[in-house]
Amino acid sequence: MKSDFTLTIDGEAAGGQFTLDVINPATGAVFARCPAAGRADLDRAVNAARRAFPEWSARSFEERAAAIRRFAEELRAQQNALAELLTREQGKPVGQARDEIARAATQSEGLAKIAIVPEILVDDAERHIELHYRPLGVVGVITPWNAPINLAAGPMVSALYTGNTVVLKPSPYTPLATLRMGEILRTIFPRGVVNVLAGGDELGAWMTEHPGIDKISFTGSVETGKKVMASAAGNLKRITLELGGNDAAIVLDDVDPKAVAPKLFFAAMVNSGQVCMAIKRIYAHERIYGALCDALAEEARKARVGDGLDAATQYGPIQNRMQYERVIGILEDTKRRGCRILAGGEVPKGAGYFFPPTIVADIDDSSRLVREEQFGPIVPVLKFSDVDDAVRRANDTRYGLSGSVWSRDAARAAKIAARLEVGTAWVNQHRTTSAAVPFGGAKESGVGRIYSILGLKENMEPRVVSILK
Repeated sequence: MKSDFTLTIDGEAAGGQFTLDVINPATGAVFARCPAAGRADLDRAVNAARRAFPEWSARSFEERAAAIRRFAEELRAQQNALAELLTREQGKPVGQARDEIARAATQSEGLAKIAIVPEILVDDAERHIELHYRPLGVVGVITPWNAPINLAAGPMVSALYTGNTVVLKPSPYTPLATLRMGEILRTIFPRGVVNVLAGGDELGAWMTEHPGIDKISFTGSVETGKKVMASAAGNLKRITLELGGNDAAIVLDDVDPKAVAPKLFFAAMVNSGQVCMAIKRIYAHERIYGALCDALAEEARKARVGDGLDAATQYGPIQNRMQYERVIGILEDTKRRGCRILAGGEVPKGAGYFFPPTIVADIDDSSRLVREEQFGPIVPVLKFSDVDDAVRRANDTRYGLSGSVWSRDAARAAKIAARLEVGTAWVNQHRTTSAAVPFGGAKESGVGRIYSILGLKENMEPRVVSILK
């Protein structure tokens, strides 16, 4: 199978020491092949990034922002072709793939508008003290398979805008659209500023331990995030970890179940549940529990599951066999416990990793579906009678990415949301993010923040300049 994909190293197209087969999750079959980097390729990329760093970091924020704006424009210009490729390798409906690329462009532009200026800490008769920020050097960006373009653009652009150079590695499950993005990047940025390498898990491990990389920005599972953190300790790399979540939505007794169900359902099932900040658990007040269960089940029965290239498809396949089998295992555990399957629950036979949107009721808090991050289209609805109990149960998890509270009384809901042990607490919404708003997790859902001035400064070292007058 011939490949027309290339790595990007030192501003040029490059082959790799190895190859990767890429599977279309809608068929379960290999449809493309691309080069994969070995250690020598990584060393070349890191050396190129280190050579490019002095000149790139010396440029002004506005000069760097101008390049980022050109990148965003080119993403939009190639949106349709990138979206089709993204759908083939990831599985999501092509319309959602187009939305992902558009979002990556918008977020990139938004990040490049944020001003980073010295902060005056002291200015008195004796001293003038300022806090400055300088770029770290080479940032390694390791991204997952659920939203390859958007989840690469955020940390990559944050690093570039703040004056760093980058080595970017996509997931081996979804390398293709990111490699195409590398082709765009090498026409805009100076040689060595952005390097894009596909490869297996071993490439990620080599990056986290590489002495020439000064920071790792990793998006992925908690378990892998812990390995990244340990490996990065070798030269005390700075790290930003955006990890998994087990987001709870608490639905109060005053909501209209039929009105809120479509919003809850979409926030839980979009991208077939393969979103770190998707709703993973729904706690419904006993007064509306039955009606909400019925309304959610009706949404599930209406959902159209299929190949993402079909315009009628709303929910595509699970992205890879390993995750597909894991979600099936959670479903089987759920059935053994005697829970009620309100909709879905029957995995279709045939090619592809398809799994129907599944709503589960009357489930125990100790079940796998409640305790783990399922990362698939199966969601439990749990009953509560006391708000304090709902908050306690929502917080009873090692995860702390985000959560939400739903009510006709926004002020009441906001007081409850403030008690959630999460990085982001929403009211009457879920999954809403912006380049201007920091995002990240509490507990084991991450370290640091992405987006906003907080996320940008994670790519910079604070430096105090103290002047004795």
